[in-house]
Amino acid sequence: MSVGKVALVTGSGRGIGRAIALRLARDGADVVVNFFRNRTPADETAAAIRDLGRKALVVRANIGDLDQLAGLFAAVEEAFGGLDILVNNAASGYNRPILEQKRKGWQWTLDINARSALFGAQHAVPLMKKRGGGHIVNITSMGSQLVLPDYVVVGASKAALETITRYMAVELAPHDIAVNAVSPGMVATEALTHFRQLQPNLDATMRQVHEGTPAGRMVVPEDVAGTVAFLCSPEAAMIRGQIITVDGGFTLGLGMANAALPAEAE
Repeated sequence: MSVGKVALVTGSGRGIGRAIALRLARDGADVVVNFFRNRTPADETAAAIRDLGRKALVVRANIGDLDQLAGLFAAVEEAFGGLDILVNNAASGYNRPILEQKRKGWQWTLDINARSALFGAQHAVPLMKKRGGGHIVNITSMGSQLVLPDYVVVGASKAALETITRYMAVELAPHDIAVNAVSPGMVATEALTHFRQLQPNLDATMRQVHEGTPAGRMVVPEDVAGTVAFLCSPEAAMIRGQIITVDGGFTLGLGMANAALPAEAE
């Protein structure tokens, strides 16, 4: 449980981030809702958190920009004085084949998806030490290990994030900060509407995922949120530096071989 805790969830206006923010609030945490481009969903998430009887702070910041990243944590300190839980959920990326990638897309993707977790930890640790320790959970992707269409840059950034997770788990353990990552499979979110424009065969892909998942259904944001909440609980105290896959068993079976999964978007 997260009663009395303060949580920061990046990219928490919608999708997986929103589900995580609401789950932590239901468990008793006050939540800092971060967004970059679209304030309306962030405000709606904050309102839902307040309806649960918890405090919510909305902060606009591009976490790929180091100055804005520092400002985000400064806002957390000003409002709450400390931090117990950091969920690095915000993600972005340029989904193109290798031969069409550009330097700007590479830098943008790595800055948001990986660099922000490393330098964000530098700001989070002092705030967590004030509270006697804490939890960091990074949201990664199965594209870090598997080859997905047009996913090379995002996949590389997520692989970097997983490596950062392991290093942080070791180096931050003396401060009683537990660090892990969650790797969702294809998640049924609003973002899939975006991919219908890019991949006309998405509906067929979703059917393949559904049929190829041993659990009998696609992953939903609440599944990911539940795993994050568990990793932030005392029961998970001895889980450190692990990448927890939440995909209903999809990547264990033959479904993966037949489904061309879409990449993720911010």
